Amino acid sequence: MTTFLLPERPITSMDEYLATGIGGEGFKAAQAMGPAATIDVITESGLRGRGGGGFPTGRKWAGIAGQEAAQRYLVCNAAEGEPGTFKDRALLRANPYQFIEGLIIAAYAIQATGAYVCLKASFEREVEILTRAVQDFQVAGICTDCTVNIVAGPDEYLFGEEKAMLEVIEGKPPLPRWFPPYEHGLFAAAPQEGWEAGPHGAGRRTDESNPTLVNNLETLSNVPHILARGADWFRSMGTPESPGTIIATVVGDVVAPDVGEVELGTPLRDVIDVVGSGVAPGREVKAVFSGVANPVVTAADLDTPVSYEGFAGIGSGMGSAGFIVYDDTACMVAAAYRFSRFLSIESCGQCPPCKMGSGEITTQLERLENGEGTDREIEVIGGWLERVTDGNRCFLAVEEQRMVSSVLRAFPEEFAEHIEQHRCPRPAARPMPKIVDLADGHAVYDETFWRKRPDWTYDPA
Repeated sequence: MTTFLLPERPITSMDEYLATGIGGEGFKAAQAMGPAATIDVITESGLRGRGGGGFPTGRKWAGIAGQEAAQRYLVCNAAEGEPGTFKDRALLRANPYQFIEGLIIAAYAIQATGAYVCLKASFEREVEILTRAVQDFQVAGICTDCTVNIVAGPDEYLFGEEKAMLEVIEGKPPLPRWFPPYEHGLFAAAPQEGWEAGPHGAGRRTDESNPTLVNNLETLSNVPHILARGADWFRSMGTPESPGTIIATVVGDVVAPDVGEVELGTPLRDVIDVVGSGVAPGREVKAVFSGVANPVVTAADLDTPVSYEGFAGIGSGMGSAGFIVYDDTACMVAAAYRFSRFLSIESCGQCPPCKMGSGEITTQLERLENGEGTDREIEVIGGWLERVTDGNRCFLAVEEQRMVSSVLRAFPEEFAEHIEQHRCPRPAARPMPKIVDLADGHAVYDETFWRKRPDWTYDPA
């Protein structure tokens, strides 16, 4: 299997990166062919966004570059708040230089005024790695006039939502805007509903939208390889609709949680075995969640190809390929409650149906998990699932709707057991798989999860 994003040994210096034969070649190729042809190559490669949406990268670049605008911006999303995911931090630890080169190429292709890299302030190791890599690029004379702004943001889940990320860059809380970045970008002076116009600097027109390209760190890490080796090389891996490789994280009820690079199209069952070393002897996979944004994948669908079309074919989504595995000892009511609580807490409250609905769904799931529930709790959950997305600014409410609904459909007997037995038949404490660190087959999870309140403060107890 071809792997190129995660080298066998970490690349920790510019000299090592240049010695790979790829370092710097992608940017040279981009300069030689020009911005428009660079975008064409990315389009031909079939590269799709690795942040979860899977939108065609070349089309996204072309959409920004094609807008008449005095200012365009580039933002890299490396906030990585999705539970079960560690890929971007793994990439920075393995080879930050490929990402920086990809960022520079993207900025050149869309003729960006400025570039911003957003990651959490708690990612101290990665912030240090990234800062050093940017300095190394400038010292090496590769794009000496490129300014890369590193934004160390808050720990909130919504910091990773692209519209909220722009707010953070501008010095505000991570509260999603109405309009997407290509319509209302960074430092835009144009007003939008619910927000005040904010001119920045002399001579700015009030109708400027400043279209902004937002790409994930893994997406940009692919770019220098594609420019250096060609679109056909990239398409030689993966599937026609999902070319290339993917950085998969496998955690939960597996022998050795880990991050690994696999070809797109690899069956989910094999990814769990190869990356996470499978489940414990004598156990079977019961359910897999791709983060908390998509419907559950049951044991019947473990042969699903890990690809955008593969997961769409079973009514789910691949997300950012962060797979949370539960074996046959796990309680699915508890899993639904755990994830629903996460989404409820992380909801910003700008959309009342989302905040109130996810909170109420979580309360009813907790009652069911504790053996205090009846059919009434199921009815209340169903009612809120129908309207939790009313007026939503971002995708969080949809995640709540899709995830909880899927568990109810896939495991109705477990909800019935909780109601009939007035207890959880499979009691076992499992962590919220929000990863703090992942190395040597061991995952460290955020233990503050259970102390976080709906207003984003923490219970000191």
